[in-house]
Amino acid sequence: MDKGYMGKVLVVDLGTGTVRTEAIPDNVYENYLSGLGLGAYLLFQWIPPEADPLGPDNVLGFMSGLLTGTGSLFTGRWTVVGKSPLTGCWGDANCGGTFSPAIKRCGFDGIFFKGVSERPVYLFADGARAELRDASALWGKDTIETEEALLKEGGPGSRVACIGPAGEKLSLIAGIANDGGRMAARSGLGAVMGSKRLKAVVLNGKRRIGLHDRAEMKRLSQKCNRWVQFQPPLFTGPMSPYVGAMMRVLPTQMAMDGLLYKFFLRKWGTVSMNQTSIEMGDSPIKNWKGSNVDFGPGRSRSVNPDAITDRERVKYHCYSCPLGCGGKCSMTGKYTETHKPEYETVLALGGLCMNEDAESIFYLNELLNRAGMDTISAGGTVAFAIECYEQGLLTKEDTGGLELTWGNGPAIVALVEKMIRREGVGDLLADGSRTAARRLGKGSDQYAMHIGGQEAAMHDGRNDPGFNVHYAVEPTPGRHTLGAQLYYEMFQLWKTVKGLPRATPLYFKGRKYRADAEKAVTAAACSKFMSLANAAGFCLFGLMLGAKRIPSFAWLNAATGWNKTPEQYLEIGARIQTLKQAFNIRQGVDPRAIKVPDRMLGRPALAQGANKGRTMDLDTMRSDYWRQFGWDPETGRPDDAAVRPLGPSAGKTD
Repeated sequence: MDKGYMGKVLVVDLGTGTVRTEAIPDNVYENYLSGLGLGAYLLFQWIPPEADPLGPDNVLGFMSGLLTGTGSLFTGRWTVVGKSPLTGCWGDANCGGTFSPAIKRCGFDGIFFKGVSERPVYLFADGARAELRDASALWGKDTIETEEALLKEGGPGSRVACIGPAGEKLSLIAGIANDGGRMAARSGLGAVMGSKRLKAVVLNGKRRIGLHDRAEMKRLSQKCNRWVQFQPPLFTGPMSPYVGAMMRVLPTQMAMDGLLYKFFLRKWGTVSMNQTSIEMGDSPIKNWKGSNVDFGPGRSRSVNPDAITDRERVKYHCYSCPLGCGGKCSMTGKYTETHKPEYETVLALGGLCMNEDAESIFYLNELLNRAGMDTISAGGTVAFAIECYEQGLLTKEDTGGLELTWGNGPAIVALVEKMIRREGVGDLLADGSRTAARRLGKGSDQYAMHIGGQEAAMHDGRNDPGFNVHYAVEPTPGRHTLGAQLYYEMFQLWKTVKGLPRATPLYFKGRKYRADAEKAVTAAACSKFMSLANAAGFCLFGLMLGAKRIPSFAWLNAATGWNKTPEQYLEIGARIQTLKQAFNIRQGVDPRAIKVPDRMLGRPALAQGANKGRTMDLDTMRSDYWRQFGWDPETGRPDDAAVRPLGPSAGKTD
């Protein structure tokens, strides 16, 4: 019976050059789905304790979601999994585009790489064959050049995921690109690919993707699409900072309905929130020590939503997405076009570095996409370097003559170019701020805004404490796409999952900062839901429309025929989350050592701006969160009762 998944994975041993398939029992899919869940299940078994992330024992997996290709909407995301060289923890990175269905059309739910190749290679698979091919001629090429060359070799319909120079040079903030520079950017897994001398994966399969109830899937998707297509007129981009300012000055806050955010995404994409987020205190400024006062509407107007989309040449949609928040933008200079820079990119390379030069941000977006380097970590590391320069810890001699002052666009561009080439000070910074601070010393660690080694995203936990909680508690630290108080409000899970608390429609802002049992329940619900979502292949932005409009659980039942309840599906999410935590313990990670920097917690509190005077008690919130999963509230270690449902493969975590 067709159930949405393909029932097997491809396993490639790069050391021996052998390729084999491995069947996956149905009960594994019922316990973990595919995607992130199946990846966690297999890597827990295959990666030995305390493995070197850049050594032959690490395993890299390319995963498609269970719902990908079934006719459901917002389910075209693919996930790459492995042990992160950036954090030493469980690592995964998520990306859209068109690569996810290509994995399943070759007949697999995932493709895994073990060992290390003696020479650069790429994998080609088309459903009838899977083979390693020489990639020596591609080594040194950027992601765009690599993809263009391999699309010609792979033939019509091919899809490519590849690394650029950053991955080849083992930069710990390197990602993996597809669809002309779209990035699975976080966790440094591009460096794992480079360490294995795997330049690319090229897929061109034509297999049918089956499902249990096609008629029900179509009915659910048509109903969902009516919500997506509803689009009232909106205000203009220059008004966005005033919306943020109004949200800042009000003493109360309304629970956010994700349908409103959908209106913004459909019109502008993620850049819709650039100035609004600055003014309301969501976006960190000046390496997290500044505020909207330092980077107000006068400085940020160059990146207001209309200023970005005025350059938009064409919009595009990811696979199975009816929303279409992506776009290609024109630009001047060396490159003539680039993907529309995302909110994270604009603010990491903009406000975080006090850079108001929009042209430099567009150029850096394309440069980093071609290099295969994470724009969030790159921006965070540049901000760290600027503050070190300001404090006299880096000199002009150290920087090769660059004046690393706040807002110096040309110097920021030159520094990123050095990071990509690992040239001079760029070599110091190419592995992120934690490694740079350890090498530089001199007390520079206080300026490195990372969590467990990964630079924080552009969402300030002093505005929404839920971000800080998830930065610290997730098995992939520093991630912004897995939970927040805002996300819980938009997911509206209480409408379909029994026992979850309903978000209060209107509340005083001070309530957000009080550690209580309800916040632990809602934070855990976010983690469970997003673990499930990443196993199914969902896009976060789709899920933000709310559980009644996005029938995630009903889609899973239509695909598989399992007829599980929403509560049972969240149990799957909890199982995946616990397995990732057990993976970390097995790799020698102490969850208590993963810290959010004091500056990000409001210690000391800011003296001005949207987050003035705000601080939070993360320790209590973290312990309460761990307790929700049955993990030790003092250590974060899953106990026997929590690990036992994972099955015999989980073994012991000590």
